[in-house]
Parts: sequence; structure tokens; C-alpha cells
Amino acid sequence: MIPWLTEQNEFPPLSLALRDPDGLLAAGGDLSEQRLITAYAQGIFPWYSEGEPILWWSPDPRCVLYPDQLHISRSLRKTLRKAQYRITLDHAFADVMRACAAPRDEAGTWITAEMFQAYCHLHQKGWAHSVELWCDDELVGGLYGIGLGRVFFGESMFSRVRDGSKIAFAWFVEQLKVWGYALVDCQVRSEHLVSLGAIEIPRDIFVQALGNLVPQPVSHTWQMELEQDWFECRR
Repeated sequence: MIPWLTEQNEFPPLSLALRDPDGLLAAGGDLSEQRLITAYAQGIFPWYSEGEPILWWSPDPRCVLYPDQLHISRSLRKTLRKAQYRITLDHAFADVMRACAAPRDEAGTWITAEMFQAYCHLHQKGWAHSVELWCDDELVGGLYGIGLGRVFFGESMFSRVRDGSKIAFAWFVEQLKVWGYALVDCQVRSEHLVSLGAIEIPRDIFVQALGNLVPQPVSHTWQMELEQDWFECRR
């Protein structure tokens, strides 16, 4: 049995999260700005489907990527060197979310209308950010998530061309390194993320890292600063 949150309730201790399903911590509450930022800072995120109550998760282990451990395969590096794409940040947040929300199988999408509105609000407030991959003027890949301190909490990504999300992710992580970010939260393991260098760590180690990194301020504008030939220079 998991706790039911009201608008006033605080999240229960992470030690109370279920093992099956892994990380389910609580239900209910709301998707207010304060609730969401508090959740991410504690290692908790919402994940639920249309028609369900809001479900809050904190899986153990946690999938993360340390920016210095980004893995770029030979084939991906070759694609990056072609410089046929353009990367932007925060130019089309709502469009990226819509693309991520597009159903990819019979299960539909977990990005509900309520989630869409909540994260667009976070974007307007400067918490949520998007990465866009363009081919000419067409949006062909990207991702979005939350930036707190020196941590970026990835939420979802999409591709409309081969390796589109990998291209956007690789460029973005290299930019995060320049800005001094120390951790990218990937939430749950997938082969897609592992191929880019993501690993699983115990939840308590993850939460300890958040306690150290989230309070650390960073100062930058959300614009790509790397040149298009940056990967060519790193042969």
C-alpha cells in the first residue's frame, strides 16, 4: 500500500518505495511547480498514464550518466562529423514535448495533457529545457528535462531520423560538460541510454549526489556554444 498525497502532504521517505513495481512511492498530489521541483530535488519523478492518478517514482537502482563518461560510438561520431544538423536549446519546447508524447506503440503515451501543461509552465519559469535537432527547418529529434543546480534530469527524447535523439543527446551532454554539470539523471535503464554511457547506481548514492549538486548554482544562457565542427576537432 502506498501513501495518497494531498496538496499539502510531503513525500514519504524513499525507503518506503515499493520493490515491485520498482520505485513506486506515492500517488495523488498535484503537478504544481513547487511539488515538481521538490520531487526532482529529492530523486522523485511523476510517471502515469491518462485516466490514472498521478504516480510518483524513485527506482533503485537509478540510471544516470556522468557527462565525462559519455560514450560516442564510431558510427555516431561519423554522423556527428557530417555537420548536416543544427542544434538549438529552448527554441521549441512545446513542439519537443508533443513529439515525445506521440504514441510509439499500442501502449500510447505517458505524457498526458496535464503533464504537458505542467512542464510547459516549468519551461516558462526557467526550470524545464528542450534540445532541438533540426535538418534545414524541420524538427527531426530532441529531448527535454529539468535543470537543477549541476544536475540535468532527462524526461524524454524522440527521433524522426536515424540516431536523431542520440545526436541531440551527445551534443547536449558535451555542452553540459562545458557548463560544469556533473550528472544527468536518466531515470530508468534502457539499451539506448546504456549505448551512450549511462550506468545504474544505488538510489542512496544518487540521492547523496543530488544533495551535493542541486544546491550548486550555475550561470549560463540556454544556448548552444559548441561549434558545428567541434566533434571534427576531437579526432
